[in-house]
Amino acid sequence: MRHPRIRSFQQIEHGLDPTRPVVTLFSGGLDSSYLLLRLRQLGVTDVHAVTVDLGEDESSAYKREVADALGAKLHVLDRKQEFAESFVAPAISAQAVYLGIHPVSSTLSRPLIARAAVQLADSLGAQAIIHTANRSQNTLRRLNGALELLGYPELYGSPYDLDPVDRDEKHRALLAAGVDLLNGRLVSGDSNLWCREFESGILDDPENHAVPEEMYRWSAPDPSALPTAVTVSFEKGRPTAVDGSPLPLVDMIALLNRQVGAYGLGRYSGLEHLDHGEKVLEIREMPAAMLLLDSYRHLEAACLDAELIREKRHLEQIWVREALEGRWFGELRVAAQQFIDSCAQRTTGSVTWRLRAGGAETRSIVAPAPLYLRDRERWEERAIAAEAAAYTAPQPVLV
Repeated sequence: MRHPRIRSFQQIEHGLDPTRPVVTLFSGGLDSSYLLLRLRQLGVTDVHAVTVDLGEDESSAYKREVADALGAKLHVLDRKQEFAESFVAPAISAQAVYLGIHPVSSTLSRPLIARAAVQLADSLGAQAIIHTANRSQNTLRRLNGALELLGYPELYGSPYDLDPVDRDEKHRALLAAGVDLLNGRLVSGDSNLWCREFESGILDDPENHAVPEEMYRWSAPDPSALPTAVTVSFEKGRPTAVDGSPLPLVDMIALLNRQVGAYGLGRYSGLEHLDHGEKVLEIREMPAAMLLLDSYRHLEAACLDAELIREKRHLEQIWVREALEGRWFGELRVAAQQFIDSCAQRTTGSVTWRLRAGGAETRSIVAPAPLYLRDRERWEERAIAAEAAAYTAPQPVLV
């Protein structure tokens, strides 16, 4: 029999054994730090704060300082390579873009974070995995959905689901405990090697959301950047090289974020739905994602039949929907992935781009077994000759 989900601080107060281990997902932000404080106040003595390093902005030293101050043991789990190879790479071949607006990002990280937390909790014999997503964050259903599909048998969930705490109240409590977390932050942020994302705070209102230029890091234009060419190569659906130099995907993404971002490219804004259909604004910068996703689509057009691409585009949105709704480990997303992987086996080649301030254009699309024509007139001549031959060939004489 499964335990009920954690949905309030009252459940934590009355449902936890203070002497047994507890795992919390820890970002170093206000919500996750306040959770550590509440657990300490409740007398929970064996708290393990886990942060999964996917190439984020926050430093591990800063997180360790906060966790130490609040009596928790910090676990920093480096999963950058696994994230790139097992989550980002499939998203590239699936053309994982939310309703044609922006590439998905935190959607990819949540199932990996959940799996890492389950692995740690199992090794510790923990009684619960507690995260801090709230109702205005899609992370709530994605983490809960992943933990459910992974079959985690103990308590899990977020106390902020039914029991939100005012930001000022959290800050005052942490200040009283000697932890100052404001640091002039104007928005909430989420980052990994694939994306930097901002929301809430000064970006709450979709009708008025000017983003301060200093918030952008990867896509800050470099005035000295001259127009240049860059070539990205794929082998059976996987990105393999930049300008002919083989690179692991983690390093390739970092390189392209800098190289493409220097031209001010890769910025996205858009509305994303919550659990009951309401929409919230999210801002992203994803220069490498822009170039890799667009390159992949061009190579698909070069390598795959048009009807196959049309059917794949339908399945791509099924893939995206299942991942968005917290069902990364579900059967439908996995089944869609198998179709996408079969298409990827034929998607090999390279795309060369000309990068310039504010834009990028293709200069070359090359595939080893292409469906494209390089000489239309010669093709027409051959096609007509082949068809005409059927009518001009000597007819057999009937006896």
